[in-house]
Amino acid sequence: MRIAVPNKGRLHEPTIQLLERAGLHLDNGAERKLYAGTVDPDVTVLFARAADIPEYIRDGAAEIGITGLDQVSESGHELADLLDLEYGKCRLVLAAPEDGDIESPEDVEGKVVATEFPHIARTYFEEAGIDAEVVEVTGATELTPHVEMADAIIDITSTGTTLRVNRLGIVDEVLSSSVRLFAHPDVVDDPKVEQLVMALESVLTAEGKRYLMMNAPRERLDEVREVIPGLGGPTVMDVAGNDTVAVHAVVNERDVFEVVSELKNVGASGILVTEIERLVE
Repeated sequence: MRIAVPNKGRLHEPTIQLLERAGLHLDNGAERKLYAGTVDPDVTVLFARAADIPEYIRDGAAEIGITGLDQVSESGHELADLLDLEYGKCRLVLAAPEDGDIESPEDVEGKVVATEFPHIARTYFEEAGIDAEVVEVTGATELTPHVEMADAIIDITSTGTTLRVNRLGIVDEVLSSSVRLFAHPDVVDDPKVEQLVMALESVLTAEGKRYLMMNAPRERLDEVREVIPGLGGPTVMDVAGNDTVAVHAVVNERDVFEVVSELKNVGASGILVTEIERLVE
């Protein structure tokens, strides 16, 4: 099975880290390579431009790929969206000069819109019933309204800072995007694909979770349970030779500070908090 992943840019490193955390370690790293083997002899990682990954999957050069929803939407290819990996989040927005007369999508009727995403833009306007001329550009999209190349733009934004610097206001959200795991429709039910989905899901599930271990008096176990219900209740194990039990539980990271204090108040001791790499529910 071949997995296509971004070869550079802001999506490269988080993607490699995710694969490593999922247990799919790459042979000899990922620098300056076109492909790499993994600890699984049946899985190879291919490195490609994020925008080319949908084409790799459609043509069968890779069975699955990791790239942004915006890239797949722009490609127009019908791929299976298997899992939202929850990073690389951004929005594709319709924006226009702050001091102009475009305040709603309908105001773009008969006007020119510049974008690096012509397929998404044309689909957006067609679905809205708006007749606008879409002009493809390959960079500096924000400048086009100020040099009279376009009346508005459709571009990616994460924080909106670049738009504000260029005196552009958001008129409408066209697409909300994040990095996702995509597959060719023919391989969705392949056991190896399902195995990868489970591995990546286990990493995502572990995000924001912590593993608690402690000792507690047996007679106060009910009070401990009230503090840390865990996933279906904490795991309780006898400690040989005394009336103490060992209690293990998974809790949300944001609750750790308060939970540890409450556990001390009900007699828990030897409290240990650790990170969780993967969590299979």
